[in-house]
Amino acid sequence: MLWYLFQRLLALLPTVLVPLILVFLLIRLAPGDPASIILGDQATAGQVAALRHQMGLDQPLFVQFGRFLGDIVTFQLGTSSFLQQPVVNVIPGYAAVTIEISALALIWALLIGVAMGSLAAFRRRHPTGRIATGLGIFGISIPNYFIALILIIVFAVTLRWFAVGGYTPLSAGLLPHLQSLILPSLALGLGEVGFVSRITRGSLLDVIGEPFVVTARSLGVRSARITGTHISRLAALPVLTVIGLLSASLISGSVVVENIFGIPGIGQLMFNAVSNRDYNLIQGIVLFSGVAIILVNLVIDILYAVVDPRVQYGAKAQ
Repeated sequence: MLWYLFQRLLALLPTVLVPLILVFLLIRLAPGDPASIILGDQATAGQVAALRHQMGLDQPLFVQFGRFLGDIVTFQLGTSSFLQQPVVNVIPGYAAVTIEISALALIWALLIGVAMGSLAAFRRRHPTGRIATGLGIFGISIPNYFIALILIIVFAVTLRWFAVGGYTPLSAGLLPHLQSLILPSLALGLGEVGFVSRITRGSLLDVIGEPFVVTARSLGVRSARITGTHISRLAALPVLTVIGLLSASLISGSVVVENIFGIPGIGQLMFNAVSNRDYNLIQGIVLFSGVAIILVNLVIDILYAVVDPRVQYGAKAQ
């Protein structure tokens, strides 16, 4: 198992390194000077040049890249030019908010998506199953920002059940804290329901037609036992894979949703960092996102063996 996890870590390293390298190059090739943005329009050319020297922006690109790789290895990600704080101190607070919203969104997506997919598979010849299939196809085409606006209009403006936006920390109380997370997490989660539903339906239909299911039914085994013991465990493997894919999708989707609802998460932090050309902060956020996706995928790999005993990591094929 340990050797397998080490191999998986090596295989997943490009998930972090490739985006980091691309971001490093793109933000430096994009038009605009961070030093000029920080100092404002009233700064003199000498002041801008001095700040560029202090930030190391006047050095050749390969020198900046070498220093950038050294900072990653030592986890010294520099200081945010926008917030004037070390990046390693800035990201955790914002990341905690995004992790909360993403975890709730994942729960919404799995609960609703698996239910719809199961209905579409087990009742595929009935009107309810066809409606569930149609909703799954329709749900894939709806963007998160559109769902967010609909939720605001219905639940915040019309029904007044929730605030239009904003974030209430846990220190202000559990109920107000959860209320501030429900709409943004729903906006993120409902955007992925169609995808989860389609994967669930397809995996269930694949297993339902297997010979061992037909044999179990012919032997008089109860349908509930067949579904709960055999079908659901095998069909769960593709759904576990979906969780890994959703982790990346939810983090990227949080940029839009958090800005719509005014949530101080990693998405809003990224938006502000890009707007202010904060190189160190942008690179730190990309590094955090890549590491988070790697950890989620490693956990899912371990869960494969729990769900399906046939999966034996590190074992040689007989």
